[in-house]
Amino acid sequence: MSRNAYIVGTGHAVPDGIITNADLEKIVDTSDEWIVTRTGIKERRRVDAETASSDLVAEAVLNALDMAGWKPEDVQGIIVGTVTPDYPFPSTAALVADRLNMGKIPAYDFEAGCTAFIYGLIQAKAFIESGILDRIVVVGVDCLTRITNWDDRSSCILFGDGAGAVAVSSEGPGGRLGGWHWGSDGSLGEYLIQWGGGSRNPASHETVDKNHHTIYMEGSRIFKHAVRAMHDSCMEALKRDGTPKKDVDLLVSHQANLRIIDATARALELEPEQVYINIQKYGNTSAASIPIALDEAHRSGAISESSTVVLAAFGAGLTWGGMILHW
Repeated sequence: MSRNAYIVGTGHAVPDGIITNADLEKIVDTSDEWIVTRTGIKERRRVDAETASSDLVAEAVLNALDMAGWKPEDVQGIIVGTVTPDYPFPSTAALVADRLNMGKIPAYDFEAGCTAFIYGLIQAKAFIESGILDRIVVVGVDCLTRITNWDDRSSCILFGDGAGAVAVSSEGPGGRLGGWHWGSDGSLGEYLIQWGGGSRNPASHETVDKNHHTIYMEGSRIFKHAVRAMHDSCMEALKRDGTPKKDVDLLVSHQANLRIIDATARALELEPEQVYINIQKYGNTSAASIPIALDEAHRSGAISESSTVVLAAFGAGLTWGGMILHW
């Protein structure tokens, strides 16, 4: 008898701190009109000095577990996609599993940039359909304001902090994980990169002085790759799922840039009301982007019990991916 994987709970957490476009006008040479026209972003959230990724993860996970009707000890595994863990090691996932008293379950972090949540769902689907696990939590979290270059007017306007989580079960009802697609191209990695801090360029006075521990991005180069990759992943996921474009009810895309979201929606021939957008409130929260939007869409009623939802993302790597959810 075949097994399926279902999202049975969603949750998210964002910090209270808000950075508006007006705030950024005081830091770099920019304007509210310029930012909104080019990105769609009006404000973004920022953690305070005492808050780390694990704090946001714990809150998001508890919200997802509450919706699922699970206790922490019901969880059999937790995986966290992030480029801003609390520490290089131990993993943020292990810290959260301990904090929430989940027991000595498998817990690990992984890195796939802004595509991490879709990569995580694909892993969860494999774990459940193979019978390895029955209940797993998938999290996307990033505190990108921790690694933002506030002197770079082209990138500092984009990023915010947040976490999103889903409880995935072998038993429904819920959002069944359907067709999927993922990929990467490391030859394009230097277009979106944090140069310092790893084994190639370990931390030093020089790497700090050169701002190599912050995000470096060539946005114009990424744009065309992002649009093409997200479209191709969506179409391949739909093909594998056996679902035609006309049956798609909602697109929940990575919230990186409103123009990229619009281009993906046009490729899927969707109307504006069939696209969930919250970039104006949060900016680009990287791995947290899709699960935050998914939770909001779910709780607001934008996703009904008969919805077919397409998830699409791209990110550092470069990576990309798409997944179909059937509610």
